[in-house]
Amino acid sequence: MNRPSMLVAICLAVSAVVPARPAFSAESPFEPGLMRLAEVLGSLHFLRNLCGEKGDQWRGEMEKLLDSENPDPERRARFMASFNRGYRSFGTYTQCTASATEAISRYMKEGETLSRDIASRYGN
Repeated sequence: MNRPSMLVAICLAVSAVVPARPAFSAESPFEPGLMRLAEVLGSLHFLRNLCGEKGDQWRGEMEKLLDSENPDPERRARFMASFNRGYRSFGTYTQCTASATEAISRYMKEGETLSRDIASRYGN
């Protein structure tokens, strides 16, 4: 299985084990990991398109995460801010470079690790 497919599969696993529910007033222990995952997805959305992958795969993964979480409007705004922060963090890149491809590799690994950790620690 190639790296993008593995990350997608792990993101889907996270959405399956972290059931849709209304947000609670107290932050859940996996909230920082989910916010970081949203940021990683935003970075991947920008970088993978910059480096030749056309489409909305990573935005789609973000939408799946939102669907699985079913956040209230305030929490949804935090998810979107994290995704957008990741997307904008590479805004100075105008072409695919060795640094961009290295960043893709690192974000893919980080996304896999975050997804796997959240699923294994907080899954049913």
